[in-house]
Amino acid sequence: MTYALVDCNSFYASCERVFRPDLENMPVVVLSNNDGCVVALSKEAKNMGIKMCEPWFKIKSTFTNKGGVAFSSNYELYADMSARVMQILEHLSPRIEIYSIDEAFLDLSGIDFCTELDQFGYQCQEKIKRWTGMPVRVGIGPTKTLAKAASYGAKKYTATQGVVDLSDKKRQRKLMSIMPVGEIWGVGSRLKKHLDQMGIMTALDLADTDTKLIRRRFSIVLERTVMELRGYPCIDLEEHPSTKKEIVVSRTFGKKVTNLESINEAVSDYAAKASEKLRRERQYCRIVSVFVRTNPFRLQDQQYSNILSCKLNSPTNDTRDILHATTMLSKRVYKKGYNFIKAGVMLSDFYDKDVYQSDFFIPDSRRPRSEKLMRAIDKINATGNSKVTFAAQGIRKPWSMRRCLQSPRYTTNWDDLLVVK
Repeated sequence: MTYALVDCNSFYASCERVFRPDLENMPVVVLSNNDGCVVALSKEAKNMGIKMCEPWFKIKSTFTNKGGVAFSSNYELYADMSARVMQILEHLSPRIEIYSIDEAFLDLSGIDFCTELDQFGYQCQEKIKRWTGMPVRVGIGPTKTLAKAASYGAKKYTATQGVVDLSDKKRQRKLMSIMPVGEIWGVGSRLKKHLDQMGIMTALDLADTDTKLIRRRFSIVLERTVMELRGYPCIDLEEHPSTKKEIVVSRTFGKKVTNLESINEAVSDYAAKASEKLRRERQYCRIVSVFVRTNPFRLQDQQYSNILSCKLNSPTNDTRDILHATTMLSKRVYKKGYNFIKAGVMLSDFYDKDVYQSDFFIPDSRRPRSEKLMRAIDKINATGNSKVTFAAQGIRKPWSMRRCLQSPRYTTNWDDLLVVK
């Protein structure tokens, strides 16, 4: 087996640069909800000393004075650009696992008979750059863990030009000897501390450790990682993502919310989005939950947080049923006299279609022609930004999160299309 990991470089920042070529080689940061803190940054911003999760208000003046440019998170743009990149990768490989919004594993079996693997990596880079404007790096190896390690090398060492092939055993050991153990896929900070105490400081140290010891001291999961570092595939591609066990949609408000009407509007809006995600998963839920909380960092405010749930008579993915439940829960979870900063909706207890055994003593609450209506709504909304909404979601939405520095939705909104004059 041979795998490739294709990873977009500084994905959010790169998405902004695709439509703003004037930002090339300039420091760029992308901010979290309500423009709170840095969640993505370009290489140039890192070189300025900007770090992930830094509060924007602390660095704003210094950053902008040095020529830096900041953007609010433009999730519609990022999701669409990700879909375009993944579509190209699906044409390049017969099997692909979309690992996250900005990276994917590819099965390269048989490709080495047609071309050199590193050349395939450069072709992959060139095609994605030409068709989407997105810079990527490519790590290649006989296992997914080694492909991840190769991607680390492609990012760390500029001489590689963004492509590293670890098919050769000597190259594997050379890179692993200078790769910190904490950079290995699946090794978190807590596990790294335990490994450091055992004198396992590099990826090569871990690869050379006895597997029986690793399994006895840690787990079979880390044992698989060791085997993968040695070149034995233990983790296959997940071409079809496993079904989610729950769906959560929540947001921090753009300003404090004190009244029930706004809470209910926000919760209804999140419920509609959660319902759409549920239908995308082709699932039906039976438990609906609503949660709210105040700002724990405002010590001068009274604090309150709560979550309430209800069980539906039968599983549903109809937005109307879920809105009926969240409206009732919003009234119960709300308390007067508090400054709320966040609310959310969680759907759980999922069922496939026609799998649930109904209760003989409870009348069937399913609506006629529900599926056709929901399908029509989803199809219309897929063409843009929520063209069809429910009255409970509100219109003006003063509680919406702040995105004062948001760029246009270049690829998903007709009004934001670039015009060449």
